[in-house]
Amino acid sequence: MKNKMCNRLIHYVSACMVLMVVLFQGIEVKAQDLLTIRSPNLKTTDSVFVYKPSNYHANSTYPTVFMLHGHSGNFRSWAKLVDLQALSNEYGFILVCPDGLKKSWYLNSPNKDSAQYEDFFFKELLPKVNKKYQTDQAKLFVTGYSMGGYGAMYYFIKYPEVFLSAGSTSGVLNLRHSGFKKTTLAYLLGPYTEDNKLFDEYSPVNQLAAIKDTKKTLIFDCGTEDYLYKANNQFRQNLDALKIKATYTSQPGAHTGGYWNKSIVGHFRFFAQLLRDKQETIK
Repeated sequence: MKNKMCNRLIHYVSACMVLMVVLFQGIEVKAQDLLTIRSPNLKTTDSVFVYKPSNYHANSTYPTVFMLHGHSGNFRSWAKLVDLQALSNEYGFILVCPDGLKKSWYLNSPNKDSAQYEDFFFKELLPKVNKKYQTDQAKLFVTGYSMGGYGAMYYFIKYPEVFLSAGSTSGVLNLRHSGFKKTTLAYLLGPYTEDNKLFDEYSPVNQLAAIKDTKKTLIFDCGTEDYLYKANNQFRQNLDALKIKATYTSQPGAHTGGYWNKSIVGHFRFFAQLLRDKQETIK
């Protein structure tokens, strides 16, 4: 009899534990949304992961970070590199991971019948996210790795009124230093030649004067073994010449997911500190 009672008790406890796990997983899944946006600017449907912090409430607003992936990636790429839900919970940020269509470079294609990604981002994605979620529109950030680092800096420099700050990890900040200049970039900007000035005009390293008087700051980093290290050092030199405040980290590492898994945490710390500093200024 005692054995039967013990077995029943064990089964009961096990069932309760399973139920708790299921409920817990349900809470975690609920915090993560998958949006699909049928976009006239992209001529296709874009998939977007959105992560909400565990304390998310309809009566509050939250800082929001748009996270752009690298070349050949998709909206799942960041989630494969880092625990996004944990980052969202720890810092209290909404995280938005759109699909960059593998090789859009987050730009408007010169071919009007092809993807106009920049228009999609600012005319479709951003308004939809701001309407659907409790975003604090005065506290929007954008960051990314590799091609996504390019997109983040390109957007921040061109639309500084939209973002409080931006980040880039292993970013393609000078298109002439990119291994893609004769392939996917050539589709967007034309054949790569020394005379094709579009490769200079679309490079963030050459456009920094546009944010000189905004008093905004940014963060970027690159591994010393990364083939884009020279471009990132040039970006720093140009920032210094223009006296634009920025945090730059040069550290051991290559152009790899293992590097970005660690480097992106620094961006979140930086954004969080900016918000704390801003709050102190208000006080």
